[in-house]
Amino acid sequence: MQQEAIKSTGSIAVAPPIMIGGEIPLLDVSDFLAGKPGAAEVAAAQLRYAFENVGFYYLVGHGIPQSLIDRTYDEAARFHAQPMDEKLAVKVDEHTIGYMPIQDKAPPNALAQNKKPSQNEAYFLRRERAADDPDVLANRRFHAPNKWPANLPGFRENVLEYMQAVEALCRKLVKLYALALDLPETFFDSSFAKPHMILRMSRYPRIDAGDETVASLVPHTDSGFMTLLPPNKVQGLSILLPDGRWMDAPYVEGAYVVNGGDILHRWSNERFLSTPHRVRNVSGTLRYAIPFFCDPDHDTMIECLPSCQSADKPAKYPPIKFGDYALWFAAQRYNHMAKVAAPADTEITPGARATARWKS
Repeated sequence: MQQEAIKSTGSIAVAPPIMIGGEIPLLDVSDFLAGKPGAAEVAAAQLRYAFENVGFYYLVGHGIPQSLIDRTYDEAARFHAQPMDEKLAVKVDEHTIGYMPIQDKAPPNALAQNKKPSQNEAYFLRRERAADDPDVLANRRFHAPNKWPANLPGFRENVLEYMQAVEALCRKLVKLYALALDLPETFFDSSFAKPHMILRMSRYPRIDAGDETVASLVPHTDSGFMTLLPPNKVQGLSILLPDGRWMDAPYVEGAYVVNGGDILHRWSNERFLSTPHRVRNVSGTLRYAIPFFCDPDHDTMIECLPSCQSADKPAKYPPIKFGDYALWFAAQRYNHMAKVAAPADTEITPGARATARWKS
């Protein structure tokens, strides 16, 4: 992708970002996080460019220690190295918390692409909650206690430390998203005061590079607002560029790969892209991934942002609560959620509009 000039933010002239592989912008938020004057506006302009043109960016200067990232990868490997009966003791439930083996039949999103089940097993964690949490007592969907393995000393403490660090980063980054969408810096703060979040600890076995019907993770868009993938030396992630080419995401030392999802796309009236991506582990070794999904509070009403609509560009989607959308989305991705009824207005979603592109 050829670099283009980025429009100025206020009186600050913003240069085009560095492009990784010639296609994906690199954002350095160290000055923003340090509170340097003007840094938020510069970073927001570059983030706007990333989402209007690609839907992905690389993030450096984020402040998450590499030692903490490495420790979390190690914990993912420890979890998946357990005997199957230990993992099934914390089997995934209706809140999408716990361990999910490789699915024995393809869920709806894979069937739509004539794909076999994704070849990965995953362990899901959400916000840590006590048994007497009011939302737990009320049995609210996606608000249940986490399911922790019984025989992994230190696992819980290490993983929670990582989750808390990334959540804190996300709550700062949403200010850049607001500025990038021509909104007040604090616009999203209330929706992310206690965000809806998931840590997915995945293990990908090796697959046959010659079998195009099998993927480690079938082409898809994410459901939400922000996904952060920490640096991973075992490649496998591919991104569907706007011109229809699949690009393998290069490893960049210390850099997160960050993307938006269907909720950001919908909220911005399709101004910001929700870009399809996939995983194919043809590396010859096991691959682990620890994506962190940070989304607005369950009760946030997702309706077209005021800066993203006009008389010439009316809202394309009716309002919907994030929790309702998340429930529908999970039913498309996971067989254990497939009986969930879809809200009426989710029949055509931003992700569904892109389905034809995934089949290439």
